Amino acid sequence: MLSPFSRGSVKDKPNFKVEEDVAALRKAIEGIGTTEQTLIDILTQRSSAQRQQIATAYEKTTKRTLISDLKGDTHGDFEEVLVALVTPPAAFDCHEVLKAIEGAGTNERTLTEIFASRSNQQIKAMSEVFLKESGKPLIDLLKSEVSGDYGKALLILAEGKRDESTNVDVAKAKADAKALYEAGEKKWGTDEAKFIDILCHRSFPHLRQVIVEYKNISKKSLQEAIEGEMSGNLEKLLVAIVKCAINVPVYFAERLFKSMKGVGTTESILTRILVSRCEVDLLDIRAEYKKLYGVSLYSQLESEVSGDYGKTLKQLCGQDG
Repeated sequence: MLSPFSRGSVKDKPNFKVEEDVAALRKAIEGIGTTEQTLIDILTQRSSAQRQQIATAYEKTTKRTLISDLKGDTHGDFEEVLVALVTPPAAFDCHEVLKAIEGAGTNERTLTEIFASRSNQQIKAMSEVFLKESGKPLIDLLKSEVSGDYGKALLILAEGKRDESTNVDVAKAKADAKALYEAGEKKWGTDEAKFIDILCHRSFPHLRQVIVEYKNISKKSLQEAIEGEMSGNLEKLLVAIVKCAINVPVYFAERLFKSMKGVGTTESILTRILVSRCEVDLLDIRAEYKKLYGVSLYSQLESEVSGDYGKTLKQLCGQDG
């Protein structure tokens, strides 16, 4: 069951009847021509837990997996989003990390987004899926793929050991702000290790206080200091951590906007964010999007994505008002 405090746009469907959904999906898939709207309606209007029940019952009834049938009957971005919806959240994160690592060159942006924004519990669940599927620890794979200071920071996050207490000790936050100031702006050259240690280990409530204290010492914001002192992937990762510490929905609203602006839309980012946040905080992401860009996320999707893929994303997003 979903938490009643969930800020997701997708909720548990009341009066959920798994057998009815399986029958409707079979009819949509096995009939002449796939009935895409049925697939969209069922898979976007059930919670992840309910979708898992559907997938289990579907396999029991047909002796085929729902994922393999969806892959056989749909294609492109539409296939990707439907398969993502039927995949358990931890497995979806795990597969996104694998996709970012496999192929020519590592996609550090995806790794940064996932490891900067997920809780310890989510990171541990993802690591368990990886171990189960591959027989190897996820950390070992990451060690072979990322290096330098960025690699050091990412590997700390991948351990899923960030302090998650909600208590804030203002004196300790002041000490951390001073340590960061002295490790960066105040000295010739930057002590990256100090930034990595504080930003990758401390709790988000503590980091919010550090951000306040830093401004009091420096007159620059901590984000501006990182942007001035660092470069490349390490800079992007530490800025992402600062943004997530302040407001995770704002971070995702910005990621969504960037994935749609300019020439072409980055569908993989849209799919990942809307699927992974639709039961967590998509209502807040929608509100922040409207505040930041003066347009609703729904109407932006309407003008950027089309066809069955566009319909699926819009149903996941839901309309404001």
